[in-house]
Amino acid sequence: RFIIKGSLAGAAVYVAYDQGLLGSGTQGAEALKKAQAALPPAIQEWTSYLGWELPPTPKFDFSPSDSWNKGVQTVMSALSVAPARACEYTVEGWKYVKDLVK
Repeated sequence: RFIIKGSLAGAAVYVAYDQGLLGSGTQGAEALKKAQAALPPAIQEWTSYLGWELPPTPKFDFSPSDSWNKGVQTVMSALSVAPARACEYTVEGWKYVKDLVK
């Protein structure tokens, strides 16, 4: 069992590497575009072969590199404001403690 599971995991990693999913963001975006173009016909072929009927797939525009960049910008923005916010929260905390002591 362990050998079979290890082989499947190794094959999955190899396919991901071969398709460019483990490369840069642009390579990943290109691989996603190729998958979006290739999957619907393949799924349609299998469903017609098996006699199943699936609802149409929704269309959406998703760019992993844009999402990644947005996430990085959000984190960097939060880190750049952290010292100022820490000072503000410290001042508010001291005011609260002073009001409690009075």
